[in-house]
Amino acid sequence: MRTIALILCVLLAACSGRPGETVMPLAAGVGQGVPIYFASTRGADDGPQNGIARDRQTEYGAASVSIPPVHTVGKVEAAFNADPNRHFVLTDNTPIPDRAAFRATLRRQFAAMPQGDRQAIVFVHGFNTNFTEGLFRHAQIMADFEISGVAVSYSWPSRGAPLAYAYDRDSVLFARDGLEALIADLRAAGASGVFVLAHSMGAHLTMETFRQMAIADPREPARSVDATALMAPDIDIDLFRSQLTRIDAMPRDFAVFVSKRDRALALSARLSGERNKLGNVRSIDQVADLDIVIVDVSEFANPVGLGHQTVVSSPALIELFRNVDSINSLLSNDPSGRAGFGQRVVLTAQEATAVILSPVTVLGN
Repeated sequence: MRTIALILCVLLAACSGRPGETVMPLAAGVGQGVPIYFASTRGADDGPQNGIARDRQTEYGAASVSIPPVHTVGKVEAAFNADPNRHFVLTDNTPIPDRAAFRATLRRQFAAMPQGDRQAIVFVHGFNTNFTEGLFRHAQIMADFEISGVAVSYSWPSRGAPLAYAYDRDSVLFARDGLEALIADLRAAGASGVFVLAHSMGAHLTMETFRQMAIADPREPARSVDATALMAPDIDIDLFRSQLTRIDAMPRDFAVFVSKRDRALALSARLSGERNKLGNVRSIDQVADLDIVIVDVSEFANPVGLGHQTVVSSPALIELFRNVDSINSLLSNDPSGRAGFGQRVVLTAQEATAVILSPVTVLGN
């Protein structure tokens, strides 16, 4: 019965207003504009240009998302028939003709920025996400966390349907080459740093891409990516161990954000015949021998809903992480670098570190 209830929660969540690819240029001055470049391996199907088909040819573009004046921190206010005064809307979606032009566009963008701001913030969306939803979530992260840098979304061909889990898992494997190429393009274009934010099944895609890079060159993931945050990763723990084993050098700063109250991952684990996934790991002992940082945000999870977006939807957590230097210190494996987080519990078991955050931490700050 609990499994049935979880399935119903997922279906009900998916039935809420979902945005299409409609572009509203006249809404550009209504809310806060967030520019986002994108690389997409979504092919055109019977619906929008960036649909659910898998395309071996990567498409590139420059988009702009308008965040409404009444925006609530942590939320993505979306609707199919959007009102720019109340909802996120696309105000631009301009194709970039090819990979060379994409690199050239980014090169000009980085060159026009101060040296310290030339970082690329790459967002890899998760399961059951359409093209526009991925851009909206990326824009919300950039705005709410006040992150400087160039936002670049990687849009892989999720079917955007709650019952298409197997399709999305196969799409993850399909999309590895495109993400690897995007990371190479960002470095070639002059990014001084590459920061990968990967959510849910997007974390699985990211780890598979790092593994693929390491097979070609053992140190490539660490050379190409400076920091990585896996948020609510939908990855089998044994598979994650296997991925790490094959990667000799991970990005310098690397952290996994987990929540025991993630109901979506609980359902994913049940349907896969597993006890839990990496993103809702029950005990640090399961990963205690790994040289990684686990950030437990269970206490910030909203008791209503699936609890699968806690890191980017909790206003308290966003306030805590709003400073990029604080994020980098938390991602670092050096516990002394986390002093700025005030009162919290830090547990060390063998080589793994668990940082357990609670609302008391925010009040303490």
